[in-house]
Amino acid sequence: MKDTPLSNCERDFLLKAIEEKKRLDGRQTYDYRKIKISFGTDYGCCFVDLGQTRVMAQVSCELVAPKENRPNEGIMFFNIELSPMASPGFEQGRQSELSVKLNRQLERCLRNSKCIDTESLCVVSGEKVWQIRVDVHTLNNDGNLMDAASIAAITALCHFRRPDVSTQGQEVTVYSPEERDPIPLSIYHMPISVSFAFFQQGTYLLVDPCEREERVMDGLLVIAMNKHREICSIQPVESVDLQSPCHRTESQL
Repeated sequence: MKDTPLSNCERDFLLKAIEEKKRLDGRQTYDYRKIKISFGTDYGCCFVDLGQTRVMAQVSCELVAPKENRPNEGIMFFNIELSPMASPGFEQGRQSELSVKLNRQLERCLRNSKCIDTESLCVVSGEKVWQIRVDVHTLNNDGNLMDAASIAAITALCHFRRPDVSTQGQEVTVYSPEERDPIPLSIYHMPISVSFAFFQQGTYLLVDPCEREERVMDGLLVIAMNKHREICSIQPVESVDLQSPCHRTESQL
């Protein structure tokens, strides 16, 4: 099932409102929607509400063999699930252009920015390391899934605790939470993504576009920064509709 396309009247109305610096939800041009963060009962379970957009992130871990070229570093893995519950345009079990783009953005924002100390995830060099997996599930889509997903992912990583371990030679013992307190991840900084939507060939700019604004925008620029004012990633996206296949250009600082 696909979303009902916008009519010409709706499209013209949205663009006219943007020209007059008005938005459907009453926000100003650079206003961000209200963000609400809540946590589940398990470590690493986080819910983020960005306006009506809602996502859930769950962090898990397991002991695996390290990559051959990085024997002393743990592994970070990100997965985005776009559920039909979030939007009629999402199809169950099928990887879309949008899910690929969101995965790449999370990897650029969180893994490539080195915000997590992956060397601290090494248990036995060349033999055993922790693989940290971040699963992000979309529960409702009202636009700007990128920012909501990145906030949920980094918050869940901060909330997560891995089991404590001990080693004796090549033997690894994993302790339950009852035996030893779980260990938090070593996080250097917290990159936060902010999305800017462009309209009318770059004449107009909005922060945190809603779903209908995304349908009429010409392009999107996602910038991830931390509190030290360091740019962690930049990803420009040329798209008229994030629900459909589109031409994309990407860059990384």
